[in-house]
Amino acid sequence: MSLEDDYKLLLAQVKELISGEKDETSIFANVSAALHDAFPDRFFGVGFYFVKDDQLALGPFQGTVACYHIPFGKGVCGTAWQSGNTIIVPDVESFPGHIACSSLSRSEIVVPIKGMDGQVKAILDIDSVSLDSFNSIDQLYLEQLVTDLSHHLGW
Repeated sequence: MSLEDDYKLLLAQVKELISGEKDETSIFANVSAALHDAFPDRFFGVGFYFVKDDQLALGPFQGTVACYHIPFGKGVCGTAWQSGNTIIVPDVESFPGHIACSSLSRSEIVVPIKGMDGQVKAILDIDSVSLDSFNSIDQLYLEQLVTDLSHHLGW
Protein backbone atom coordinates (compact mmCIF):
# COMPACT_ATOMS: atom_id res chain seq x y z
CA MET A 1 0.00 0.00 0.00
CA SER A 2 1.06 3.56 -0.64
CA LEU A 3 1.34 6.29 1.98
CA GLU A 4 -1.88 7.79 0.64
CA ASP A 5 -3.66 4.44 0.96
CA ASP A 6 -2.42 4.15 4.55
CA TYR A 7 -3.77 7.60 5.35
CA LYS A 8 -7.13 6.92 3.69
CA LEU A 9 -7.48 3.79 5.79
CA LEU A 10 -6.44 5.68 8.91
CA LEU A 11 -8.97 8.47 8.30
CA ALA A 12 -11.75 5.91 7.91
CA GLN A 13 -10.64 4.13 11.09
CA VAL A 14 -10.50 7.37 13.07
CA LYS A 15 -13.95 8.40 11.83
CA GLU A 16 -15.34 5.09 13.09
CA LEU A 17 -13.30 5.25 16.30
CA ILE A 18 -14.68 8.64 17.35
CA SER A 19 -18.22 8.12 16.05
CA GLY A 20 -20.66 8.90 18.82
CA GLU A 21 -17.96 9.93 21.31
CA LYS A 22 -17.97 13.49 22.67
CA ASP A 23 -15.39 13.36 25.47
CA GLU A 24 -12.43 15.36 24.17
CA THR A 25 -9.77 13.67 26.29
CA SER A 26 -10.92 10.23 25.22
CA ILE A 27 -11.03 11.23 21.56
CA PHE A 28 -7.57 12.79 21.52
CA ALA A 29 -6.10 9.89 23.51
CA ASN A 30 -7.39 7.30 21.05
CA VAL A 31 -6.50 9.38 17.99
CA SER A 32 -2.91 9.82 19.23
CA ALA A 33 -2.71 6.04 19.74
CA ALA A 34 -4.20 5.36 16.29
CA LEU A 35 -1.70 7.73 14.62
CA HIS A 36 1.24 6.28 16.53
CA ASP A 37 0.21 2.71 15.68
CA ALA A 38 -0.52 3.48 12.02
CA PHE A 39 3.05 4.59 11.28
CA PRO A 40 5.33 2.93 13.87
CA ASP A 41 8.39 3.17 11.64
CA ARG A 42 7.84 6.88 10.95
CA PHE A 43 6.11 8.41 13.98
CA PHE A 44 8.30 8.41 17.09
CA GLY A 45 6.04 10.66 19.11
CA VAL A 46 2.47 11.82 18.49
CA GLY A 47 0.68 14.27 20.72
CA PHE A 48 -1.75 17.07 21.14
CA TYR A 49 -1.30 20.43 22.81
CA PHE A 50 -4.27 22.62 23.76
CA VAL A 51 -4.41 26.41 23.90
CA LYS A 52 -4.92 27.23 27.59
CA ASP A 53 -4.11 30.43 29.45
CA ASP A 54 -2.06 31.93 26.59
CA GLN A 55 0.16 28.87 26.18
CA LEU A 56 0.04 25.37 24.74
CA ALA A 57 -0.61 22.75 27.41
CA LEU A 58 0.25 19.08 26.91
CA GLY A 59 -2.67 16.80 26.13
CA PRO A 60 -2.92 13.11 25.23
CA PHE A 61 0.12 11.69 23.48
CA GLN A 62 2.02 8.52 22.59
CA GLY A 63 5.82 8.23 22.79
CA THR A 64 8.46 9.45 25.17
CA VAL A 65 7.99 12.30 27.63
CA ALA A 66 6.94 15.66 26.22
CA CYS A 67 7.09 19.31 27.24
CA TYR A 68 4.28 20.38 29.57
CA HIS A 69 3.91 23.95 28.31
CA ILE A 70 4.97 25.80 25.17
CA PRO A 71 4.75 29.60 24.87
CA PHE A 72 3.07 31.35 21.95
CA GLY A 73 5.52 31.74 19.07
CA LYS A 74 8.19 29.51 20.63
CA GLY A 75 9.53 26.31 19.10
CA VAL A 76 7.81 24.57 16.20
CA CYS A 77 4.50 24.12 18.04
CA GLY A 78 4.32 27.71 19.26
CA THR A 79 5.28 29.00 15.82
CA ALA A 80 2.55 26.89 14.15
CA TRP A 81 0.07 28.25 16.70
CA GLN A 82 1.20 31.81 15.94
CA SER A 83 1.06 31.41 12.15
CA GLY A 84 -1.98 29.14 12.03
CA ASN A 85 -0.20 27.04 9.41
CA THR A 86 1.26 23.54 9.27
CA ILE A 87 5.01 23.45 9.66
CA ILE A 88 7.22 20.65 8.35
CA VAL A 89 10.75 20.65 9.76
CA PRO A 90 13.13 18.27 7.92
CA ASP A 91 15.87 18.75 10.55
CA VAL A 92 14.84 20.10 13.96
CA GLU A 93 18.39 21.23 14.68
CA SER A 94 18.08 23.75 11.84
CA PHE A 95 14.84 25.27 13.20
CA PRO A 96 15.61 28.49 15.10
CA GLY A 97 14.41 28.17 18.70
CA HIS A 98 13.49 24.50 18.46
CA ILE A 99 12.43 23.15 21.85
CA ALA A 100 13.98 19.72 22.35
CA CYS A 101 11.48 17.80 24.47
CA SER A 102 13.29 14.63 23.38
CA SER A 103 16.86 14.53 22.11
CA LEU A 104 15.87 11.63 19.82
CA SER A 105 13.61 13.80 17.65
CA ARG A 106 15.18 14.64 14.27
CA SER A 107 12.25 15.89 12.15
CA GLU A 108 8.76 17.13 12.92
CA ILE A 109 5.38 18.09 11.53
CA VAL A 110 3.04 20.34 13.48
CA VAL A 111 -0.56 20.87 12.42
CA PRO A 112 -2.80 23.55 13.98
CA ILE A 113 -6.36 22.55 14.82
CA LYS A 114 -8.73 25.44 14.22
CA GLY A 115 -12.25 26.05 15.38
CA MET A 116 -15.08 27.33 13.24
CA ASP A 117 -14.02 30.85 14.22
CA GLY A 118 -10.62 30.27 12.55
CA GLN A 119 -8.75 30.44 15.85
CA VAL A 120 -6.19 27.77 16.74
CA LYS A 121 -7.64 25.61 19.54
CA ALA A 122 -5.00 22.89 19.63
CA ILE A 123 -1.91 21.54 17.92
CA LEU A 124 -1.04 18.09 16.57
CA ASP A 125 2.68 17.46 17.01
CA ILE A 126 4.41 14.48 15.39
CA ASP A 127 8.11 13.70 15.71
CA SER A 128 10.38 11.25 13.91
CA VAL A 129 13.81 9.86 14.79
CA SER A 130 14.77 10.18 11.10
CA LEU A 131 15.63 13.30 9.16
CA ASP A 132 13.19 14.56 6.51
CA SER A 133 10.38 12.16 7.47
CA PHE A 134 7.41 14.32 6.52
CA ASN A 135 6.09 15.55 3.20
CA SER A 136 3.09 17.11 1.46
CA ILE A 137 1.13 13.83 1.65
CA ASP A 138 1.48 13.83 5.44
CA GLN A 139 0.43 17.46 5.51
CA LEU A 140 -2.63 16.91 3.33
CA TYR A 141 -4.00 13.96 5.30
CA LEU A 142 -3.08 15.23 8.77
CA GLU A 143 -4.79 18.53 7.98
CA GLN A 144 -7.86 16.55 6.92
CA LEU A 145 -7.70 14.52 10.12
CA VAL A 146 -7.59 17.58 12.39
CA THR A 147 -10.37 19.26 10.41
CA ASP A 148 -12.51 16.16 10.90
CA LEU A 149 -11.72 16.19 14.64
CA SER A 150 -12.59 19.87 14.96
CA HIS A 151 -15.89 19.40 13.15
CA HIS A 152 -16.74 16.29 15.18
CA LEU A 153 -16.18 18.22 18.42
CA GLY A 154 -18.14 21.24 17.19
CA TRP A 155 -15.20 23.56 17.65
